[in-house]
Amino acid sequence: MAKTLVTGATGFIGSHVARALLARGDDVRVTRRESSPLDNLAAFEEDVEVVTADILDRRSLSRALRGVERVFHVAGLTSLRAPAERLWQINVEGTRNVLEASLRASVERVVYTSSVAAIGPAPTGGATDERQNFNAARYGIPYVNSKREGEVEALRIAARGLPVVVVNPTQVFGAGDVHHSSTELIRRFLLRQIPAYVDGALNIVGVEDVARGHLLADEVGQPGERYILGNRNYTHDRLFADLGRISGVEPPALKLPLPVALGLAQIAEQLPGRPTVTTVEVRAFSLWWTYRNTKAKRELGWRPGPHEDAMEATVAWHRERESARLARAGASQPLALRFVGGAMRRAERVARVVIR
Repeated sequence: MAKTLVTGATGFIGSHVARALLARGDDVRVTRRESSPLDNLAAFEEDVEVVTADILDRRSLSRALRGVERVFHVAGLTSLRAPAERLWQINVEGTRNVLEASLRASVERVVYTSSVAAIGPAPTGGATDERQNFNAARYGIPYVNSKREGEVEALRIAARGLPVVVVNPTQVFGAGDVHHSSTELIRRFLLRQIPAYVDGALNIVGVEDVARGHLLADEVGQPGERYILGNRNYTHDRLFADLGRISGVEPPALKLPLPVALGLAQIAEQLPGRPTVTTVEVRAFSLWWTYRNTKAKRELGWRPGPHEDAMEATVAWHRERESARLARAGASQPLALRFVGGAMRRAERVARVVIR
């Protein structure tokens, strides 16, 4: 029975990876920081070995890696609002620490959880894959840059002899996101905290499919290669329409031109307190995070399930946890926003006719 270490197992993806490894029959050890809640491990905490370690503490990592044959490095910081220095510390330096410690410990295999952020967005209206050269630095999004550099570190250490397989999940939905990271978009939708949006698109995938993709990367993935774990590409228009249908909550009525949205975000950032939206969030949301999963299907034999299941599971999980706060089924957007949104859509249709 393989001794397998999972970093980030108290988080959303990591907890599902740990659960899948237990089902595979691995002897699972998970790391946690002293301050990390164990909510996501509650259902199987007695079945894993929990050790206190921090990916920024090399000594604790060396202790955690004793006797370990396989490593799943899932820990990372995903916030678009986190300071650039903190994102770099966790996603780049933390990755370097884990993988260099794994190299010293002669680990047989490492699966590193990167992100499609490290690949960069697709051209507007299209979709891309693992072969794309990274071109997103110009957008100035610290999270994106940190994930790119973290992946560069992983592949650099792989070149020194560590068998590293990289997986690049897209926007992950499902139950269990206690830290409000990947599924925060749906939570804010249900709270009606998204009064307006901009054009853009993203790819969604279920967390259980992502966990299975991690195990397949371990079993049959090629070291030094990366695999996109994604499913359905959505424009924001279609995504919000489907979320409205599933949840019964009316989608945002107002779609803004990007310059207007950025200007409003700049104003929000200058006001006292926590801004409702930041310029970084607006810019990131305006891009096309759309991808093809052909390589993972072909080389790993990965087959994601219906994307609707992940959306429904996410809505149900958030409703169970915050039923008193979330908008009830049938809730509508404020009348003023509906009026303005309708007027803007009519103006856009007129403009298209005039241009033609």
